[in-house]
Amino acid sequence: MKEYSRMVIEEYCRTHRSKKSQRLAELVEMSYDLYAEGTDDDAIFLEETIRKEKNEELKEALIDLDGFIFPY
Repeated sequence: MKEYSRMVIEEYCRTHRSKKSQRLAELVEMSYDLYAEGTDDDAIFLEETIRKEKNEELKEALIDLDGFIFPY
């Protein structure tokens, strides 16, 4: 995963206080652990978040995160 994508998502999480930002922070934290595996719920959440995201920079970062955590 590109470090820039992590930075974009982490900045979003620092500046927003919501369930979405908390969940994204957990997924970014998971991306640092090479042995961590996302759940089906994580994959569904991330897909829905990507689909609804209007900020193109954040959307690209989320797509990068999705491809990293769920490479299948």
